[in-house]
Amino acid sequence: MPRLAAFPKAYMRPLCREGTMTLRDWADLAVPLGVDGLEFYSGFLELADPAGWAGARRLVEERGMVIPMLCCSPDFSQPDPALRRAEIEREKGWIRMAATLGAGYCRVLSGQRRPELSREQGLDLVTGCIEACLPEAEACGVTLILENHYKDDFWSYPEFAQKMDVFCALVDRIRHPRFGVNYDPSNAFLAGDDPLELLARVKDRVVTMHASDRYLAEGTLEDLRREEGGPEGYAKRLRHGTIGRGLNDYDAIFSTLRAAGFDGWVSIEDGVDGIEQLAESVRFVRGKLRHHWG
Repeated sequence: MPRLAAFPKAYMRPLCREGTMTLRDWADLAVPLGVDGLEFYSGFLELADPAGWAGARRLVEERGMVIPMLCCSPDFSQPDPALRRAEIEREKGWIRMAATLGAGYCRVLSGQRRPELSREQGLDLVTGCIEACLPEAEACGVTLILENHYKDDFWSYPEFAQKMDVFCALVDRIRHPRFGVNYDPSNAFLAGDDPLELLARVKDRVVTMHASDRYLAEGTLEDLRREEGGPEGYAKRLRHGTIGRGLNDYDAIFSTLRAAGFDGWVSIEDGVDGIEQLAESVRFVRGKLRHHWG
């Protein structure tokens, strides 16, 4: 049966910017959730010094959990070759970080959807960058996971491969045992796509998953589709919420993944309103995993 992890979405600013929360605080807070692992983010302040990586792994494992995934945001669509080389080296550093933390998976992204880039130019640049990182991943025993992502908090533009057709084209270009998909059904809504249609196209490449849910604060899905062409592709009417109460059909998602032979990590990305919301999402997802995997 897939194992369950949690991501501290509600605590990113305290952990990454303000320094008002420690990794020990987060690990202690997560223990009562009963999850198997904690997904880490490369921007945690305490990970800035490589000397602290082994200690971070230790404090999680002492609490009966592991660190299965490292969330990173490389910007591989840089038109400048020197800047792309710098992003490749950053990602290689994150791969080494993942390995030291004990994580078997390290996220990659395509980069920003810069207006000067055509689809083919962007695909060529991003494919080359990801392929340049694969030898490091292989050497470290880490699998790179490409997420159908929306936009890093600190980017000017949305994800280059945000839309389903571009994402699938990129996935199809890279065939390597150390490369797979991190599927996020909620991000498909932000792209104006059907998350079940996306899953049908990539189900055989999915090795990890982000579990979250979205709900419409106002209006309809038709209203959402009309807004998808905005300057940053983000629809304000779509909000995070407790898993099981939003737009995603988790029975359809998990039955598709089960039939495809998926047995990887599912990391819960909700809990933006606090630990009780995260606990409720954990209970829901755990129940669905038991139902579909027995």
